[in-house]
Amino acid sequence: MAKHHDHKLGLINLTALAVGSMLGSGIWSLPQNMSASAALGAIVIAWVVTGFGMWMLTRVFAELRSRRPTIDNGIFNYAKSGFGDYAGFNAGWGYWTAAWIGNLSYAVLLFSALGYFFPVFGQGNTLVSLIGQSLLVWFFQALVMRGVKEAAFVNLVTALCKIIPLGLFIVVVALAFKIHTFKLDIWGHALHMPLLDQVKSTMLVTAWVFLGIEGAMVQSSRARRAKDVVYATYFAFVFTLILYVAVTVLSYGVASQSELAHAHNPSTAFVLGQVIGIYGEYIINIGLVVSLLGAWLGWTILSVQMPFDMAKEGDFPSVFAQQNANESPVISIWATSCLMQVFLVVTYFSKGTYLSLIELAASCMLIPYLFSAMFGVKVIWQGRQEQNSTFAWPIFCAISACVYAFWMIYAAGLQLVFKSALFYALGTLVYVAARHEKGEKAFHGVEWIACVLLLVLGCWGGWSLL
Repeated sequence: MAKHHDHKLGLINLTALAVGSMLGSGIWSLPQNMSASAALGAIVIAWVVTGFGMWMLTRVFAELRSRRPTIDNGIFNYAKSGFGDYAGFNAGWGYWTAAWIGNLSYAVLLFSALGYFFPVFGQGNTLVSLIGQSLLVWFFQALVMRGVKEAAFVNLVTALCKIIPLGLFIVVVALAFKIHTFKLDIWGHALHMPLLDQVKSTMLVTAWVFLGIEGAMVQSSRARRAKDVVYATYFAFVFTLILYVAVTVLSYGVASQSELAHAHNPSTAFVLGQVIGIYGEYIINIGLVVSLLGAWLGWTILSVQMPFDMAKEGDFPSVFAQQNANESPVISIWATSCLMQVFLVVTYFSKGTYLSLIELAASCMLIPYLFSAMFGVKVIWQGRQEQNSTFAWPIFCAISACVYAFWMIYAAGLQLVFKSALFYALGTLVYVAARHEKGEKAFHGVEWIACVLLLVLGCWGGWSLL
């Protein structure tokens, strides 16, 4: 019993897991990514929309944790409880897919950052980079195989390390802030773009930097106390939102929108370099390397948990439910590492870019978020007559989260939706195998329609990729 308790995660580790998962690659390139086709006014509006939408989603997670405390691994089981086995599988499969594809983007950007110091790594897609990326894949596997708690401790250390250069960036840029630079063309007249189009252009970037907000929820089955999961999610959201807004907005007090839009990534290195010279670029690139290592580890922890939990409930092949002596999901870890290794090779030969990978990962994650928000609406509506239960505010949060999720899918565009559908269609084969193993029918009623539609969209996405 004592050994089992030692493997549980406390509030600090859960918070660090969520923060570490979000503070990966996105924040270091925010000034350029947000300024590429949007001015300061549109960016502020985008952060208000994103902050509101993600806060609503966070509130839904907390509300569901309160109203359905027996449901662990919410991303998967919320969809399953609300809309059936096939919906639950797709939510879990989409989350897992987004996680390891996101790790591929970390691998590419990590060695691109190292290329600043060692040109042999190029932009992260050279043969030497591929070898280094592959070694790290298996190193992280070995680390997680030693136990989730031990890996979470390393994630806590890296989370603290990455905050130091970000804190330095905010302080130095704030001291160098110039109000006349800040006020230059706030509404982007020089871009000749409607304000709504400017806001829309930033949506995938803002969605990407918040992926991982549910990190504590995914690890809820390993939490020491149920309430720690909710508190960790709140703390992580508020902390990262403050960092994101500060890094983005303060940069406009140092450089104009045009200068930021044409800056090389990580663009925070350009901004800090404008203030303190080349040493600023050194600091940011070192911080980026540490940040990516921590985020890669954090997302490895999150990703391997999903197939393991799904297998325990019969929605994934039973072999994925196996654990080693350290209570790590050994088959899930091996499967994730092998998929990453294969796609690292594919990315190398196809010259895949960091931006294309994060867009695909973000689009895959939108469906699990949408299912969670929809389940929130269903649960809160069904409990509206319960005594001592408030209704107006929770249902407002849940509906707002649904609207935000639909808005994000619209902002992603049809092309990305079709590409992500390909991965969902491939997952259907795994689902059918798992149901066959249990001796049960794979689809019932409307699930057949959903399956056919998904396969059609998947074929369309496969054709567009080819």
